[in-house]
Amino acid sequence: MAKQEIARACHQYPMPVVLVGAQKDGRANFMPAAFCGMLNTKPPILVLGLALGHFTTAGIRENGVFSVNIPSTDMVKVTDYCGLVSGHKHDKSGLFKVFYGKLKTAPMIEECRLTMECRLMQEIPFEPDGAFVGEIVAAYCDEEYMDGKLPDMAKLDPIIFSMGDNSYWNIGKKIGTAWSIGKDYK
Repeated sequence: MAKQEIARACHQYPMPVVLVGAQKDGRANFMPAAFCGMLNTKPPILVLGLALGHFTTAGIRENGVFSVNIPSTDMVKVTDYCGLVSGHKHDKSGLFKVFYGKLKTAPMIEECRLTMECRLMQEIPFEPDGAFVGEIVAAYCDEEYMDGKLPDMAKLDPIIFSMGDNSYWNIGKKIGTAWSIGKDYK
């Protein structure tokens, strides 16, 4: 089978859907984002690709902190809704039970099984989007969704985004252990 050149776009799969939280003008706001990834482990640093004009990005700049909340598939409708309405015109603070951790101004979502609060380290502008680099200061997971000391991916049941067809997916089953399964490959 021959490779076919396709449209130059974002084809990184899978893309986890997160709800980014920030406080703006004293109220919590949330927006979905699928451009989210880890940059470093010690210290834990992640990056978000976000449009620069969003209400949430203004809140990140205002406080220098943000949260990354991992919604489960049963939250797909409210997650999508958060992307359909702007915090500039709609107060989204009442959509979730909000809590705060060590940073005091990074709103997190109780209904999300895994949440992280981050300190903004750097903003890198690219028109019309930008990269927001943050250090994870603390992470929180409901005990029932843990497997020992780690979150259980199957129990978290995160939403996955497909950019090409604008679809939400769930993840499948575990197929192996990294840095282990390939040891016997020849």
